[in-house]
Amino acid sequence: MKFSESLKKNRDFQYVYRNGKSYANKYFIMYVLENNQDRNYIGISVSKKVGNSVVRHHLCRIVREIYRLHENVFNSGLNIVVIARPNAKDVSYKEAESAFLHLSKLHGIMKSVKED
Repeated sequence: MKFSESLKKNRDFQYVYRNGKSYANKYFIMYVLENNQDRNYIGISVSKKVGNSVVRHHLCRIVREIYRLHENVFNSGLNIVVIARPNAKDVSYKEAESAFLHLSKLHGIMKSVKED
């Protein structure tokens, strides 16, 4: 993640939950809040309700990889918190990627692509 850092502190997550805007789909909930900086901060939360530590860490790595591969299409200056829902544990990578990008489009945080 070249242009981004992780949200680590509980107070940072709570601030995004309180002040950010959220959208949800079948697999994820995404909160987004502008941070007036030149980089993005991403936080990933996976509850114990989703599964054991192996399952939770696997989902966390999937979400982080999806973000890393598409990092260049996101606007900068955002705090993004992604929460995995319990039915996300059985999802394939392609479905998770589709769900993540769908939420990003709903938030309007992807750069507009100019077609030639």
